[in-house]
Amino acid sequence: MKILVIEDEPSLRTMMCDMLEKEKYIVESAGDFHRAEEKINDYEYDVILLDIMLPGGSGMELLKILKESKKQAHVLIISAKDSLEDKLEGLDLGADDYITKPFHLAELSARIRSVTRRGLKQGSDTINYGNVSLNTLTRKCTVGEAEVQLVRKEYDILLHFMTRPDHVSNKLTLAEAVWGDNIDQADNFDFIYAQIKNLRKKLQAAGADIEIKAVYGFGYKLTRI
Repeated sequence: MKILVIEDEPSLRTMMCDMLEKEKYIVESAGDFHRAEEKINDYEYDVILLDIMLPGGSGMELLKILKESKKQAHVLIISAKDSLEDKLEGLDLGADDYITKPFHLAELSARIRSVTRRGLKQGSDTINYGNVSLNTLTRKCTVGEAEVQLVRKEYDILLHFMTRPDHVSNKLTLAEAVWGDNIDQADNFDFIYAQIKNLRKKLQAAGADIEIKAVYGFGYKLTRI
């Protein structure tokens, strides 16, 4: 998953980013309102960790922007303010959860898993499509009862598609979701084809009844065979 950390305190932002990267998330960050607004407008995220008090503006305004844009990111507010009014305002604007500073990084990690689990159709840590299962905690892929060994990017690509089956993802969207925002500056996206080709081979060899199909002129989508 791809996470945006919006936090103005450099040391806390670094700690959160380091922890999330160790947990194999794709992590981007912003330290002020205007940079965060640019990120939100230009890119897609699965989860946004949002500080309310930011240089240049309020995190509540960013929530309004997200709501108006109808983007699907889960939002977890991180704030030093613990008033009921702030919590209710954030939740009314579309936030999924609210955590008060100071907090333990382990609690933050658990809250992220909780809000993302709610967004999955199965409501659990396992995503199923056809005879393929992904465990988002252990990062294991199984076809039927057999485990399929995937490298990190192969797993991330499959996770991207398994959370949006039959949905067409263009190459830029897929690249940003799996490799991060700066990948949009790449000269071409041939590396995506190579990763998908290897992933297809592994799924086919394991007897998967799903496949990643190329949609000419658009990108790729995951379908049942």
